[in-house]
Amino acid sequence: MQSKILSRRDLEFLLYEWLDVESLNQRTRFEDHNRETFNAALDTCEQIATELFATHNKKNDQNEPHFDGEVVHMIPEVKQALNAFRDAGLLAAGQDFEYGGMQLPCVVEKAGFAYFKGANVGTASYPFLTIGNANTLLKCGTPEQINSFVKPMLEGRFFGTMCLSEPQAGSSLSDIVTRAEPQEDGTYRLTGNKMWISAGDHELSENIVHLVLAKVPDENGQLIAGVKGISLFIVPKYLLNLDGSSGERNDVVLAGLNHKMGYRGTTNCLLNFGEGKFKPLGKAGAVGYLVGTLHRGLGNMFHMMNEARIGVGLGAVMLGYTGYLHALDYARNRPQGRSPLNKDPSAPQIPIIQHTDVKRMLLAQKSYVEGGLALTLYCARLVDEERTATTSEARQHAAMILEILTPIAKSWPSQWCLEANNLAIQVHGGYGYTREYNVEQFYRDNRLNPIHEGTHGIQGLDLLGRKVVMQDGAALEAMGELMHKTLMRAANQPELVAYGKALARALQRLAQVTKQLHACGDTNKTLANASAYLEVFGHAVVAWIWLEQALLCIGKEHHHDADFYAGKLQACKYFFHWELPKVHPLLDLLGNIDTTTYEMQDNWF
Repeated sequence: MQSKILSRRDLEFLLYEWLDVESLNQRTRFEDHNRETFNAALDTCEQIATELFATHNKKNDQNEPHFDGEVVHMIPEVKQALNAFRDAGLLAAGQDFEYGGMQLPCVVEKAGFAYFKGANVGTASYPFLTIGNANTLLKCGTPEQINSFVKPMLEGRFFGTMCLSEPQAGSSLSDIVTRAEPQEDGTYRLTGNKMWISAGDHELSENIVHLVLAKVPDENGQLIAGVKGISLFIVPKYLLNLDGSSGERNDVVLAGLNHKMGYRGTTNCLLNFGEGKFKPLGKAGAVGYLVGTLHRGLGNMFHMMNEARIGVGLGAVMLGYTGYLHALDYARNRPQGRSPLNKDPSAPQIPIIQHTDVKRMLLAQKSYVEGGLALTLYCARLVDEERTATTSEARQHAAMILEILTPIAKSWPSQWCLEANNLAIQVHGGYGYTREYNVEQFYRDNRLNPIHEGTHGIQGLDLLGRKVVMQDGAALEAMGELMHKTLMRAANQPELVAYGKALARALQRLAQVTKQLHACGDTNKTLANASAYLEVFGHAVVAWIWLEQALLCIGKEHHHDADFYAGKLQACKYFFHWELPKVHPLLDLLGNIDTTTYEMQDNWF
């Protein structure tokens, strides 16, 4: 039976036919792997996700965690699923052998993890936040910190979080006021509050390792204004005994759970640090350990934040993808209505997939979710290039492309795969809005992703204000060169010539508008419509990715899997006929340096 989480055929097309992941096996880090080991890892992920994660997704949503004032309670299936994830060694799937890892390429690791995000995003949050936490400490932590905290996380004994936002400072991290007072023993004592902390408290693991942004006061006891005063700290829920086991309770207290419209299986917490309920080692304040250099906390935390942004994009893709497959299955099996050419009311009804407007909605979903999956896996492939390419130039090039694509990889799927969920509900008709069908939950879960890890507005400011102009526009130029190579290949395929010309025109206008925006002389006006710029750039990137896929599908009419390739070509056609043209009105608006929203005044509303 075909999976309703993810199409394995599509996944293997992306990995083996487009991204050529088998070529990675020629590199020392991956030399123990081959297609067979990659497929075995994917099989394991698909099996555990299908049998243990997807099976309690709805129950998780309907029985969200609750706090009795002392501990958090949740359904037992969550821990059972996480234990299976742990026992399969998946927490360390991409890590070095010395850490018990498999040394899987990042792109294969993320492909496998896609199953869990599509099966049950609430339960999947716990291990994936832990992996991001561990990766950050592997880059920034000391050997002692890695031994004490990372190894237990990769073994699944400890779980991890990241604690950035505060009740008064959401995305404005420069305004955080959590304090970290230095102690004579080299530790710090933290006091303050952190809000919206996913997986911030639970009973699923022996310990919880919080990565916390806080400010160390200056010699006058004052907090340094702005991001320059921010440092990063490890603050465990339980202090460690000399043998590494969890010991005395640290002064990290759950003040309450937030109740979101989606991701209901993930505890979302308000945490109090140093409120005095516990006094570890007989003293007030939560014990913390500095990570990296003092006052460089935000830069260190960005290791986890950027990984999380691509993870949010992949999660958004997968919620859209499973919604699409559910809608496709429903449309094939739901009889309703008759062809406009058949007016006989006694004739049998036809499956709704035969109605043109239903095919339109399904084709739109296919173009969004398969395009989004290709985008996020391409970013994961760039991570492998950045880490293991054979020349420094290739590694630097991959890092630069990844940097400019990160805001798009986070935001484009969060917008358009959410729209796929919207269309999946529409395909289901009245049933789509009921809790008896899964698509309404997928929509609610996915609606969180446009806000997770920075809103569209923040990603737009990052892309237009920083990424396209960094190193005098080197990343933008490199991205353009990649796309130009694809356009040259498309020019030799008669079926794709028109698509190549359409994309070339959009890219030419995008480059021109980028210059106009940065030449206007007023930063506020340059960035006023950054979200529109982000949308244009994202659509251009996904059009390029669809053209890349189409180039592999041309001439496969007599292939034994001809229908698969024909479907890819039709989705590409849809994107170029229906989606890419949407960028031109936005480019007109951007090129005119429109100030409609910028000029609006508070008292005019």
